[in-house]
Amino acid sequence: MKASVLFFEALFGLIAYDAVLLAGKFKTVRRLVERWKVANERARGDELVGQIARAVNLACIWYPRQVLCLQRASVTTCMMRSHGIPAAMILGAQKMPFAAHAWVEVNGCAINERSNVQAKYTVWERC
Repeated sequence: MKASVLFFEALFGLIAYDAVLLAGKFKTVRRLVERWKVANERARGDELVGQIARAVNLACIWYPRQVLCLQRASVTTCMMRSHGIPAAMILGAQKMPFAAHAWVEVNGCAINERSNVQAKYTVWERC
């Protein structure tokens, strides 16, 4: 898929996230991600996963507001599912010092993360 198409899809996703959050609450965003279906089309494997991750990263750079992990994970999860990739949004926390984080996993592997989030955070929800 063309990088520019994925970029604009990601940018629209970031805008849509903000709109949903303005109209509702975190609960609404979570439910939306949870109910987002994986498309029937066959995904083209790791290449498409990487393309979507790069498109979301680029859209986050150009987005006029700071994009935090929950927004990035929500958009990435929905985009991947829309392209036939069975992604899951993971919400986790660590006790000391307290920190919470959201990330995306595909086939049990964290996507687009700099550190080993699976070892650092205890999972408290999968969407």
